[in-house]
Amino acid sequence: MMWLAECLYLSRQRIRGEHSMQHPPLAPVAEIYDLAVVGGGINGVGIAADAAGRGLSVYLCEQGDLAQHTSSASSKLVHGGLRYLEHYELRLVREALAEREVLLNMAPHIVAPLRFILPYRPHLRPAWMIRTGLFLYDHLGRRERLAPSRRLRFGADSPLKAEITQGFEYSDCWVDDARLVVLNAMSAREHGAHIHTRTRCVSARHSKGLWHLHLERADGSRYSLRARALVNAAGPWVTDFLRESLRQRPAHAIRLVQGSHLIVPRLYDGEHAYILQNDDRRIVFVIPYLEQFSLIGTTDREYRGDPAQVTVTEEEIQYLLAVVNRHFKQQLQAEDIRHRYAGVRPLCDDESSDPSAITRDYTLVLNAEGHEPPLLSVFGGKLTTYRKLAEAALAELAPWFARMKPAWTHDARLPGGEDMSTPRDLAEALCTGAPWLPEALARRWAHSYGSRSWTLLHGLHGLADLGEHFGSGLYAREVDYLIAVEWALSVEDILWRRSKLGLFLDAQGQARLDDYLQRQTPERLPLFAAPDATLRQA
Repeated sequence: MMWLAECLYLSRQRIRGEHSMQHPPLAPVAEIYDLAVVGGGINGVGIAADAAGRGLSVYLCEQGDLAQHTSSASSKLVHGGLRYLEHYELRLVREALAEREVLLNMAPHIVAPLRFILPYRPHLRPAWMIRTGLFLYDHLGRRERLAPSRRLRFGADSPLKAEITQGFEYSDCWVDDARLVVLNAMSAREHGAHIHTRTRCVSARHSKGLWHLHLERADGSRYSLRARALVNAAGPWVTDFLRESLRQRPAHAIRLVQGSHLIVPRLYDGEHAYILQNDDRRIVFVIPYLEQFSLIGTTDREYRGDPAQVTVTEEEIQYLLAVVNRHFKQQLQAEDIRHRYAGVRPLCDDESSDPSAITRDYTLVLNAEGHEPPLLSVFGGKLTTYRKLAEAALAELAPWFARMKPAWTHDARLPGGEDMSTPRDLAEALCTGAPWLPEALARRWAHSYGSRSWTLLHGLHGLADLGEHFGSGLYAREVDYLIAVEWALSVEDILWRRSKLGLFLDAQGQARLDDYLQRQTPERLPLFAAPDATLRQA
């Protein structure tokens, strides 16, 4: 399927409906790039997007799919990190708190405010400590659209156990983590970057002031390119890339910390989340998920092994269920679990004995001795602060790019965030412009694609124009869009990262989808032109 990934890669001219080749060349167009980025997680695509928007020529390769590992295995939160205050990480918390507002503006379709309830357990943390932490949380960072914290009393209708009578409430945000990665990759491409998935950087050497990269596609074919600077954003593989591909000794060690999550039928009514304290001083989130479910996580355990093979352990399952069952009236069993997933966080080793206490802050290491081209390696980081990390990375590289434009992402919109206010308003507009569109589908598209939903509807006149229906509201039209515009190749790419329909689509539907993907060819894919303004205004 690698040929499909390369051939279906659309330039920004094609997305805007302008003329372009149906079959772009397999090799990168530019002979020498300003910046080569290794890694298609949130940090890699964030740096690529920022750099491309500043006028640099950018190449990014990812050995698998975008967000295939850590960046799609998070708790789906844009948050300041309330518990980081206990570790005195004030700079990280302040930066993360401010970024909540920035991301709300950048991507209103995939980022949304979320209220958290913290049940009060006096034997774990005293009330004065919680009130002090929440006061700092309210005031450390800029907060314009998010409501302040407050104290609560629970009545008989509370889903919590009767002995839990008080608590606190504060604001953070929810995010579709994998789509945040994809949208940044799209932003990078629309600013001229070349993004290549299923492409591994086998080795890189510097010579005569340039990096020479040797790359391998999934089908085994190889090619080379040159770049003036190299960014190692390989996430859990950051030190492996340094040792094996660059033959360099890492300046920092990383600790791989496993975080696991469970998805169960919805535990309670309402759109708020819970943050539960545990006797080991860790916390567990319970978050509303896709209307029908509750997302429970996360764990913190040291992980040793291949990051691509991490799985939820029985011990973690029992741990998460026990924390939830100590708080909620409704008791969960292992049989209630509908889905589970695990990822590893590549945290910069600060020699903490407790995995929960390891800093979530990022460290950037720049190597550039004499006339050598710069190498920037990214250690650690968190989803919420990826944009600030990218700005910091470009600041480190600025001395090598005198003509680089200034920072720009703070007030920018990610693809789909343009020309929209809220997903609800957009869904209503979609149904007005296309009265035949099912309301549930309009809502899902609004939350996934934002204003790019109009691109999906362009040229369509009825439900039949959406093509084959695989089930659960997934039609061929959307699949074609994900292949052509969002680098999707496999059933897993489509059902678990571009959408979350893997929780809904049955085995028969998944088999039909797989068969469709195997039969798809570049010639059969539609061109996704700019949306018709008359449809949008209808």
